[in-house]
Amino acid sequence: MTNFQEMAKEIKNLTPIPAVTMSLLKVVDDPNKTMDDVTNIIQYDPAITADVLRIANSAYFGLKYPAETISDAANMLGTDRLVEFVLLKVASKIIQGPLGGYDMHEGALWQHSVSSAIIAKQLALQLGLPHSCSIFTAALLKDIGKTVMDKYVKNAYKKIYNLVINENFSFMEAEKKVIGVDHAELGGMMAHLWKFSPKMVMIITNHHLSREDTVKDKDTIVVYIADCICMMMGMGVGADGMAYRFHQQAIEQIGISADDIVTIIANVIPQMKEVAKLLKMF
Repeated sequence: MTNFQEMAKEIKNLTPIPAVTMSLLKVVDDPNKTMDDVTNIIQYDPAITADVLRIANSAYFGLKYPAETISDAANMLGTDRLVEFVLLKVASKIIQGPLGGYDMHEGALWQHSVSSAIIAKQLALQLGLPHSCSIFTAALLKDIGKTVMDKYVKNAYKKIYNLVINENFSFMEAEKKVIGVDHAELGGMMAHLWKFSPKMVMIITNHHLSREDTVKDKDTIVVYIADCICMMMGMGVGADGMAYRFHQQAIEQIGISADDIVTIIANVIPQMKEVAKLLKMF
């Protein structure tokens, strides 16, 4: 059995994304959605409902009157923030552990993924893109392929490293050459298996802009640039971070400046601290 066949079998046996998450992803970017559409999905998952109420009623928010229902929490937090908390909670279970093949300690992938999502959402709002929640989610889950690829990368690390050092391959190009698939492609397969939207599957598969036509898609560019900014900041950077292809035309395509990037970097650090603090309450 080839590496690819083994990985395909492995992703079919993965614990699926909770049904509540799948339902949320179908409505978050619907321009006609209402707060009731969101709360009606969440309220039927007892564990997530309990988590949301716990965080809404924490000292952090200091409510005068406790939130007793998901609707109360949504009114206080806002619909988008409520959805983001649920997605962050679900993602933390998938991307929390260490990845030895990528030289990432426990929590490093989580740190990188969450900071990418925060930056991507900020960029999407700044650019007036209509699907900011889907962009947030795609950025958050863009590296899920690494969770399955990790042991194959670890076993083939010498061959991958040789291609990177001696033949000027990017780490992802070396993954594909040695293993037969790269982590972005594998992540796209996982997203497809979990029935993510075609758009989100496309963004996850191409978040390194490996396909030339994706440089023209602003949603994908935003996720790519968020990833690059995290690399610049050293947020959860693993072994692959030192062999990264940068696409200058992506910056030019959406028209952000160096000053914009500096502002984004200044904003993301306090937001990361807030998210880490809140998620500890879950």
